[in-house]
Amino acid sequence: MKSIEEQIAELKEKRGAVIVAHNYQLDEVQAIADFTGDSLELSRKVATLPNDVVVFCGVHFMAETAAILSPEKTILISDPQAGCPMADMITADAVRRLKAEHPGAKVVCYVNSPADVKAESDICCTSSNAVKVVESLGNAEVIFVPDRNLGSFVAGRLGRALILYNGFCPTHERIRDVDVLELKAKYPGALVLAHPECNRPVRELADELLSTGQMCRFAQASDHKEFIVATEFGINYRLRNENPGKTFHPVNPDRAVCPNMKKITLEKVLWSLQDMKHRVTVPESIACRAAGAIQRMLEI
Repeated sequence: MKSIEEQIAELKEKRGAVIVAHNYQLDEVQAIADFTGDSLELSRKVATLPNDVVVFCGVHFMAETAAILSPEKTILISDPQAGCPMADMITADAVRRLKAEHPGAKVVCYVNSPADVKAESDICCTSSNAVKVVESLGNAEVIFVPDRNLGSFVAGRLGRALILYNGFCPTHERIRDVDVLELKAKYPGALVLAHPECNRPVRELADELLSTGQMCRFAQASDHKEFIVATEFGINYRLRNENPGKTFHPVNPDRAVCPNMKKITLEKVLWSLQDMKHRVTVPESIACRAAGAIQRMLEI
């Protein structure tokens, strides 16, 4: 009997499909992916590929972004219930209310958000370019949605106040400064890499504040051999594989796990390719406006 990996490979070829996986996916899902990366990196990659069918192994807003940038392609998510709690904390109505309360302010929207929220925003950002995006707006008053931690990080870097929406990533909130301090005491020579979605006490302990893609590139380029990693546990699979001579210590690996990311399994990837489900689409009226906010970011 053929293994599930072999069945996926056969169906992928039959469908002319490509499989992309976020850095937080299960190890075995990352292993069968054609490309791994962070959310926007994967969506941009999808737009350049000749494949008409894409199985996006990630959470729903990521597949939405891929559908916005590649409306002609069939974007499938293996489990439509794989959502993002932080993205669910913000709505288009909430953005409209903030805009009414702060007329003239520019809305900067973290890509970890629904398509209709992006459509209400002036410009999008990622965790790696958020500082540059806000800086590009000059002295304009800025509403930053939905992540208060990333917004706080940007405000600190730029030395200015931002209007922060009170959203957050529950997984990164579970990473505590005491956990980082414990590992620092145990491995005093290790560099601390933290995601800016972490809360301020954790960020203040970090040697480097980096997006997932930046973490992977930094680890490969660094002369250091030992790292403490403060982000969702799934990234450690890629870090270990790409850096066999280096050691990575995940912070609080039992709690720093996104249950939504882990909803995507090999069986569900196979079923997606078998049944061509579940397709993610964005209404054209929303997609056009959301694409504008993403494109303004890409132009910086």
